[in-house]
Amino acid sequence: MDRVSTSLTAASIESINRVGPCAAKVTLEKIEDVRQARRKAIIGRAKEILHKWIIESTPSVDDIFKEVAETLKVAKVEKYGPEELSAGPEVSGAKEMIIVEGRADVINLMRCGIYNIIAVEGAKIPETIKRLSKEKEATAFLDGDRGGDLILKELLQVANIKYVSRAPRGKEVEELNCRQIFGALENKSLIEEPSKPRMEKPKIAVSKETVKTIEELEGTLEAVLLNKEMERIERLPVSQLAERLQQTEGVDTVVFDGIITQRIVDVANDKNIEKVVASRISEAVKTPLNVQLITFSEIKKTA
Repeated sequence: MDRVSTSLTAASIESINRVGPCAAKVTLEKIEDVRQARRKAIIGRAKEILHKWIIESTPSVDDIFKEVAETLKVAKVEKYGPEELSAGPEVSGAKEMIIVEGRADVINLMRCGIYNIIAVEGAKIPETIKRLSKEKEATAFLDGDRGGDLILKELLQVANIKYVSRAPRGKEVEELNCRQIFGALENKSLIEEPSKPRMEKPKIAVSKETVKTIEELEGTLEAVLLNKEMERIERLPVSQLAERLQQTEGVDTVVFDGIITQRIVDVANDKNIEKVVASRISEAVKTPLNVQLITFSEIKKTA
C-alpha cells in the first residue's frame, strides 16, 4: 500500500475499542517499511562480505615486497660451451641470439630483460660462437670504438652474422641505458650475404649544381639539401644534418663536407633520397639498395 492507505488503515485499527466480549484499546507505536528494512539488511550484509573479501584477497605488505623484489631480480649470468663463455639463460633455446664483447655487456642487457645473449670475451672468435651463428639468426652488438670495429671484422670473416648493431661512437655497450640498447637493436643493419657478389657501382652521373655545391662546401663542415630540380632547399651545419633530414620532405640529393655514417644512410633510405654526396664514407656503412653513396674524390675523377 501507499502511505495514505497505510495511515488510514492504522487509524482504523486504533479506533477499535472491543475485541469479542472484552474491552480493548489499540495504540500505534511505529510504522515500519519492511522493504526499507530489508534494504538495510542487504546493505549491511554486503559490507560484511566486501570487508571479508578485501582482507582475504589483498596481499600483505610482505607479499607485495616479495613480488616487487622478484621483478627487480636479474637472472644470473651463465657459462656456455667448452670455453665457458658468459651468456644469458635463454641463449640455448632461442632462435635468435645477440653476440656482445664481454661479460659486462651480458649483464647490462640482462638488466634490460634481454637474455638470448652470449659474449665473445676476446679478440679471437670462439668455436662456440661460430657454431651457434650457423644454427641461429645472429646479431652482433658491439662497442662504438676501434675494438668493436676489429671484433666485427673478425666476426664477419669466421661467423654467420646477419645483423650488426653498434653503440654510439665512443660509447661501450655496458655503458648504455635500456632505452639506448633497444634503440640500437631496433636500428640494426642487415649484413650482405658473402655468397652474393657485390654489384658493380653504377656510373656516377651528377648535375652541374652538385659539382658546384661540392666546390663551395669543401672545408666548411656544412651541408646543402637539393630537390629533384636541383634547387637548394637549405644550407646547414653537418652536425644538424641527420635530424634535419628527418624533418624535411622533397630532398633528392644531399651534399655535405663530412663522413657518410650508417645513421645518415638509414635516414636517407627512409626519406627516399636518391644521392648522398660527401667527402668520404665510413667503413662501417653497409651499402644500401636505394641510395647512391658518392664521395667528392669520385666525382673529381670523372669530372
